[in-house]
Amino acid sequence: MEKKKSIQKDNFILKNANAIPNIPWEDRPEGFKDVLWRSARNPVIPRDLIPSSNSIFNSAVVPFNGKFAGVFRCDTKTRMQQLHVGFSDNGYDWELSDDRIKWKPDDQAVNEIADFQYSYDPRVVWIEDRYYVTWCNGYHGPTIGVGYTYDFKEFYQLENAFLPFNRNGVLFPRKINGKYGMLSRPSDNGHTPFGDIYFSESPDMKYWGRHRFVMGTTGGWQATKVGAGPIPIETKDGWLLIYHGVLTSCNGYVYSFGAALLDLDQPWKVIARGAPYLLAPQMSYEQIGDVPNVAFPCAALVDGESERMAVYYGGADTVVCLAFGYVTEIIDFIKANPLKIE
Repeated sequence: MEKKKSIQKDNFILKNANAIPNIPWEDRPEGFKDVLWRSARNPVIPRDLIPSSNSIFNSAVVPFNGKFAGVFRCDTKTRMQQLHVGFSDNGYDWELSDDRIKWKPDDQAVNEIADFQYSYDPRVVWIEDRYYVTWCNGYHGPTIGVGYTYDFKEFYQLENAFLPFNRNGVLFPRKINGKYGMLSRPSDNGHTPFGDIYFSESPDMKYWGRHRFVMGTTGGWQATKVGAGPIPIETKDGWLLIYHGVLTSCNGYVYSFGAALLDLDQPWKVIARGAPYLLAPQMSYEQIGDVPNVAFPCAALVDGESERMAVYYGGADTVVCLAFGYVTEIIDFIKANPLKIE
């Protein structure tokens, strides 16, 4: 199990960060100016890594026992959306189970909601003594499923966080003012031509309330809807949130991702928000696939020693990709290119 430790450095931007010396990493290509750059090995997980899969994308990765583990969206060849567990020594080369995760009810009452309908777009985070998993869970429409694991072998399901319809449930990596915190994006039962980010809190990971608006759409790459991406990263400047934004083009939705800073104690308050995107679907594996023009981030590894970040994102709803950057540079980018809302 992972143990958190604070790494003290002069002017160090990260808080409560683990060192990940074996984080997957590639240096910025010579002459490249953007804040994030793609892996030369993209896509790092192909659509057919396991026999049952039509596509593998929008997946969550965490450090685990000196290596890496994750929960992966694997749509089957019947096009059923479901979650699988996977392991890697280096964060690039993965072994995934060909069987979907079978959730065990955490208590008797959870049996009432345990019938499998579909599961997709997971996030994973270590909080206190276990790894929590959130995902879009089918329960009379999409809602936020919540569960946990200690070892990525046995998985336990808790109560759904919210009523349908909701997506992109993303937990904070520690309690805030004594409560668990989660971001989500209320939606509808379809492809949702709208969506803003909200904050909710819970005393026990079961009952959720104190819902607060965080941020909504603006224009350009985030004109149609926005949603939280990887687990927020705690820095001395605020919670660094990588989030996706969607515009509606003449050829359909286009998913890009950018970044914002949220207040550490009141995460529904936005300190700063970048106007340009960090990464947009411009490579063939992001533009061509089951759903064209999608770059959808679900996980970010951060090395507490070097401030290096590796972002896992889905490409064209078909494959898993990697991008790299530095936390400090992303924060500087937000501050230098702030979104001004009239």
